[in-house]
Amino acid sequence: MEGFLPLTWVIFWYAASAPFIVYGVWRLKKIIREYPESKPMLAVAGAFAFVLSSLKIPSVTGSCSHPTGTGFGAIIFGPAVTSVMSVIVLLYQALLLAHGGITTLGANIFSMGIVGPFAAYLVYKVLRNIAGFNITVFAAAALGDMATYVTTSVQLALAFPAPVGGVLRSFIGFSGIFAVTQLPLAIIEGLVTMLLFTYLFELKPDVFRIFHIEDKATSMEA
Repeated sequence: MEGFLPLTWVIFWYAASAPFIVYGVWRLKKIIREYPESKPMLAVAGAFAFVLSSLKIPSVTGSCSHPTGTGFGAIIFGPAVTSVMSVIVLLYQALLLAHGGITTLGANIFSMGIVGPFAAYLVYKVLRNIAGFNITVFAAAALGDMATYVTTSVQLALAFPAPVGGVLRSFIGFSGIFAVTQLPLAIIEGLVTMLLFTYLFELKPDVFRIFHIEDKATSMEA
């Protein structure tokens, strides 16, 4: 939440996030230039992340639990582009919904907009040739969500190490609290993301093929 992190960590997480965002903007421009027909799907991915990540459950950790919605965009457009979507989503939420904050924006971008999408994309790449498409999407979205909150727990632990046990003890405490709500939320996010893909395959299959996303028929044959 706003003002929760010490200034040193505010600056650190902004600096850590900046290179990924710069690269993400370059990738986004390249995709729009080469595939202008992908704009509606970019809008869908951004809206999906905004809606899901706005459904928050307050936590005693100084943060909150919520789905992230970034796995969908990471699978289609890659994690770099999804990081740019996350900046827009998180900035809007911080300014208009009192969700997050400007001082914690760098940290939130790093956890939800960088680590989460990269984890989801990696899971998708690993599983897409060895599991059915629906299972792959579910696993990517769910594990990307959980990776976000593992990162958030690390961020909080680094900023607020326990008097006894230090960063590790603090990490165990933060992650244990998050797990109560975040594990079921990650499962729900995986299912919702899978259902969204199923619906959009029927509505707009051509966009998925542009980005070499397997369709349902192919995944069922696999």
